[in-house]
Amino acid sequence: MINTRYLNNSPETQLRNVGWDWMLGADTLPYLTNEAVTVKTYEADAYYNAANELYEIYAEAAQHAIDRNLWKEMGIPESLIELIKLTWEDDRHWHIYGRFDLAGGVSREPIKLIEFNADTATCIPETAVVQWAHLKANHMDESKQFNNVYEALKEQFAELRRRNMHLTPTLLFSTMRDAPEDDTNVAVLGEAAREAGFDVEFSYMDEVEFTATEGIFKQNPKNGKFEQFDFWFKLVPWEYIGYDEPELAELLTKIVKNGKAVIINPAYTLLFQSKYILKLLWDLYPNHPLLLPTTAQPLPNKVSVEKVLFGREGANVRILETNGTVITAADGDYGDYEKIYQEYVEFPRDALGQRYQAGVFWAGDACGLGYRRGGKIIDNTAQFVGHLVE
Repeated sequence: MINTRYLNNSPETQLRNVGWDWMLGADTLPYLTNEAVTVKTYEADAYYNAANELYEIYAEAAQHAIDRNLWKEMGIPESLIELIKLTWEDDRHWHIYGRFDLAGGVSREPIKLIEFNADTATCIPETAVVQWAHLKANHMDESKQFNNVYEALKEQFAELRRRNMHLTPTLLFSTMRDAPEDDTNVAVLGEAAREAGFDVEFSYMDEVEFTATEGIFKQNPKNGKFEQFDFWFKLVPWEYIGYDEPELAELLTKIVKNGKAVIINPAYTLLFQSKYILKLLWDLYPNHPLLLPTTAQPLPNKVSVEKVLFGREGANVRILETNGTVITAADGDYGDYEKIYQEYVEFPRDALGQRYQAGVFWAGDACGLGYRRGGKIIDNTAQFVGHLVE
């Protein structure tokens, strides 16, 4: 069972005091709570070890998919296959971060993988900064939290620089318009990159210019000149680029082949992002203690979760009874993708019956824990709940 502790003081004042008041927008604080999940030290350690072990077997499953050309099964658009291979085989294309969504982990409940958000994971401000500020605002020591996300991100960007010393450390961050949550996430990432030595700027996706022979540019609004960037971070899903913008996918492949830019997160993270990899993991590591049975068809005689290969925030998820009837379902825009079926597992609940999904960030190493609280399907209405290690 989940136990929470009420924290009287809001993190707002603390965030203002440390200069992070720009995080206090309408899309960050309203879904935060004044509570913190209490976890034991051994439970925090178990989350840490689980995420690190999962990343290792994800890498092995991705290699398995590449070696056997499982592009169709994985749902990978043809326009991105070459770029995935290029980035996978070249260590200069460094995976900065991702987030494992997990069930269990408290009160001796086993940890089980739900999925890995490897390409465009969000919840960075809440996990890295807000829950830390919440502890500080309530006069608690920051060591009482499994949270090294910000420092880990800085080190990841520093490592990216070290692996690409031949390039100028100019980094452009991009999101889609009208997505303020994404803007806040890349703002935190941008601060970490800046502290790691990058010159950082931001442009919306539609403002970025691409040329196969020269690279990636944005126009300076003051003088009209185009500025080149040797690194580009896009909080735009790779599958969106591959399926909806194949010409851009082709351009980006040429830019990378010509050594004109490094793109973050690299294209190979789409292999991790595809939920077909959950089936591959179960095929390769049957009965692994961190995994749930996952197949390409509904699981016989088991309650199962139907997921589309590239759904996000719980969209187009259905929970199916053993006879195939729908227990609950979430609408969404991803219904055209192929589906996989994962054995249903209950999320741990608190005394009020509210369910909690753990999110463990990976940035070179497991580095931070936070929870989202919601229903049977954790969707974009879920609240963020920080934690306290006791």
